[in-house]
Amino acid sequence: MKAVYPGTFDPITLGHIDIITKAEKIFGNITIAIAEDNNKASIFSPKKRLEIAQEAIQEFNINATVVVFKGLLVDFMQQNNAGVIVRGLRAISDFEYEFQMSCINSRLNNKIETVFLPAKDDMHFVSSRIVKSVAELGGDITEFVPKCVVKAMREYYQNKVI
Repeated sequence: MKAVYPGTFDPITLGHIDIITKAEKIFGNITIAIAEDNNKASIFSPKKRLEIAQEAIQEFNINATVVVFKGLLVDFMQQNNAGVIVRGLRAISDFEYEFQMSCINSRLNNKIETVFLPAKDDMHFVSSRIVKSVAELGGDITEFVPKCVVKAMREYYQNKVI
């Protein structure tokens, strides 16, 4: 069955890479679906997030396809004949939100299943939001993100007018 790992991936982290690697073992090829529409304050454009994610999966030799989608995830799933949504869980708080989303997605399309994969112990605290905060303040993010993200974040914050 075709699986999709959706998210904003702004930026993609080693926590995301962990979930993608686990999903690849279960489903074979996985689609990483980058949400163009989101209510988060993204620093990278959808096109840049796509480029960075593609570079990251090459860095880790992952069998995945990376695309940008717009609109409802369930519509994207249906258009691409995908039946499984993959979601990563770091903490109990993640579960509550992700469970609500899986219920909504199931109501919108009852042919879609959601699979929850736990993050590795050393990735429970890593989030794109925290990575952005550390990078903005000049901190070292090398142990939280792929090399291509370190480079992109340095370029972004060096060019940002404060």
